[in-house]
Amino acid sequence: MSSKHIIVDPITRIEGHLRIEAVIDENNVIKDAYASSTMFRGIETILKGRDPRDAGLLAMRICGVCTGTHYQRSIEGVEHAFGVKIPKNARLVRNLMQGALYLHDHTVHFYHLHGLDWIDITSALKADPVKASQEALKWTDTPHGTGVGELRQVQERLQKFVKQGRLGLFANGYWGNKHYKLTPEQNLIGVAHYLEALDMQREMSKMMAIYGGKMPHPQSIVVGGVTCVQDIINPARNEEFKSLLRKARNFVKNAYLADIAMAGAVYSDEALDGTGGGLKNYMAYGGFRLDDNEFYKAKTLFPSGVVLNGDLSKVYPFDQAKVTEDVTHSWYDAPAPQHPFDGTTNPHYTGLAKKSDGMAYLKTDEKYSWIKAPVYGDQRVEVGPLARMVVGVAAKDERITRYVMGFLERLGGLLGLGKAAPASVLFSTVGRTAARAIETEMMADVMMEWIDELAANVAAGDHSTWTEFDFDSVSKDAKGYGLEEAPRGALGHWVKIKDGKIENYQAVVPSTWNASPRDGKGRMGAYEAALIGTKVADPEQPLEILRTVHSFDPCIA
Repeated sequence: MSSKHIIVDPITRIEGHLRIEAVIDENNVIKDAYASSTMFRGIETILKGRDPRDAGLLAMRICGVCTGTHYQRSIEGVEHAFGVKIPKNARLVRNLMQGALYLHDHTVHFYHLHGLDWIDITSALKADPVKASQEALKWTDTPHGTGVGELRQVQERLQKFVKQGRLGLFANGYWGNKHYKLTPEQNLIGVAHYLEALDMQREMSKMMAIYGGKMPHPQSIVVGGVTCVQDIINPARNEEFKSLLRKARNFVKNAYLADIAMAGAVYSDEALDGTGGGLKNYMAYGGFRLDDNEFYKAKTLFPSGVVLNGDLSKVYPFDQAKVTEDVTHSWYDAPAPQHPFDGTTNPHYTGLAKKSDGMAYLKTDEKYSWIKAPVYGDQRVEVGPLARMVVGVAAKDERITRYVMGFLERLGGLLGLGKAAPASVLFSTVGRTAARAIETEMMADVMMEWIDELAANVAAGDHSTWTEFDFDSVSKDAKGYGLEEAPRGALGHWVKIKDGKIENYQAVVPSTWNASPRDGKGRMGAYEAALIGTKVADPEQPLEILRTVHSFDPCIA
């Protein structure tokens, strides 16, 4: 049986540096896959010896996109260590800032990082704008930005780029690949929304900046609460946030969700057969506190839990003590799998194999990635929007189940099934992409509740934004963790503090879980497992690899 090795390095349209090696058989079906981060991350080492109150400002530099969520987790890890309970206004503002990041991150991900795996840019040039405008009405009763004149302008704009030979960021796509299935009219709708999303993401960034001071790298969160007092007590600022939220919600419901429904219907065969499903083990830490109980005792928007083997009838409780990191196939040294409280960051780079056929390959039997391999208990798991939706449904969370079932009923109607599409379609590349959109709609709606709750609490006379604490006493000997659902999945920052300084610090981020190499037992990470069984139409243009890997929204930084 003959096989061929495909190397995609770098994977573009992501944050950071990622290499994928895949082995395909004579039928172009992927039989083996390896994910390698080619960039060292050592920020935990930088944090040692620092004042824990400053950790958030440094930890947010882990990423240039989801800065705010690392900022919050770091601050909350220290608050957990110190036993500090923040005021209601601070909780709501943090929820709103993180929610704004969700809207921004998910919208940018689909249109600007993942959308071109589904949308064939050059095919849109063949579209009839009149038919495209009619097509948009199939997917929503209130289409966004798809009038005939608007679509014609988009097409003319694109045609100018092509005639001048300057497709720019569209220049190196696999246009014309057999695995692009949307019609020219559907592609034109996608291109129109791609361009609109460039403007929309700026408006979503403004939401974060209202309470955060700026975006990225907000500045208003401190141990004990938040500093944006004047913005919280000013009704005009709260209304400005709400106005931007209305605009964002309209785009999410009438462009983003409609395009996902369109793609889901066109690629329904892959959703139904589970292409890209992967591990089918899902984990969520839980997040977005809905009351003012202590850390990890509050009711949360996203429930915590673990679902194994795609079994939605049972959800296992999550226990942070079961999180360990294995470095058997990672470029680090450690005597055994370590819990983050005791984790080390000791680099040990062993390089690539010698060149053969002009290429240097990963030493896949040895160490081959700068990402560690997290293990939960004795399971490899996937995290992210799909995991949150799966855990929510398995936990019978009313709100999440309503949004998920609403989408499945809509998809079932579009496919003419006469009933909701089966929940099993979620266990696929298509389902992973759809879950992110379902979650974005839910977030946009619940944020309306939070901004009203904040305004009402302030109007009732509560202007508290910070809880005082005695740093000298609480920082003598303490440890804590900040666990939350970041846009890309379960995010944890663990910190040990001794005599007012950080003694040890470890962050296990969503892409550590998903992009990791094999563990000590040879079990694949989520990216690797999701690629197995995928058929590649053209090995010289491995669009299918990009589509599945991008569905996780990689952030390797």
